[in-house]
Amino acid sequence: MLQANQAQIMLQLQDNMNAKVNPDWLATRSPFLRAVVIEGAEAIEHHGWKWWKKQDCDLEQLQMELVDIWHFVLSELLLQENGEHAPAQAHVFAHIDETSLEFDGNTWQFSELNLLEKLELLIGLAAAKRTSIGLFSALLADCQMTWVDLYQQYVSKNVLNFFRQDNGYKQGTYRKVWGGREDNEHLVELMLDLDATSLSFQDDLYQALHQRYSQSK
Repeated sequence: MLQANQAQIMLQLQDNMNAKVNPDWLATRSPFLRAVVIEGAEAIEHHGWKWWKKQDCDLEQLQMELVDIWHFVLSELLLQENGEHAPAQAHVFAHIDETSLEFDGNTWQFSELNLLEKLELLIGLAAAKRTSIGLFSALLADCQMTWVDLYQQYVSKNVLNFFRQDNGYKQGTYRKVWGGREDNEHLVELMLDLDATSLSFQDDLYQALHQRYSQSK
């Protein structure tokens, strides 16, 4: 289960990342839930949904899409709470064990939905400017992830996001595909070779990304 200190760390990291992209991010009020819609659709693509052809589920990339979604959910929670971390954290723990929700005139029981149906519900909620921590928790379980797994992968992706910004992502000069693969794929590979519980994990991962990115030029 998610620990209070882990929730605090993720909220702080997300605040820092948003501020790096835009120091006035709270006032700008970017459409974070629109990003959840897009990331949810990408998650469906990684799972496979086309009934007219054979498709294999890419579980690692599907998990990474959930991590991306969590970035935007955290951002939306912080936005709703005017940047205050404590109430945003309280919201997470107040709803993390919910097993159903009311939406579009229906009661949706998460246990009765498969993974694709849960992703569709997530997209629908986000399009309606809503979030559900309970639904996200159910998605984690379907993707064979615990909240501890999410925490470790979130920290890893946060490092990648900082790396992207430091290498021209906002200016359009960063190459998202290098060495013949997307940077997300490089991240998954590199993080497996490092100790995610180490105090130097963030720095070690950043340096590993920097070295591989430099060698690909």
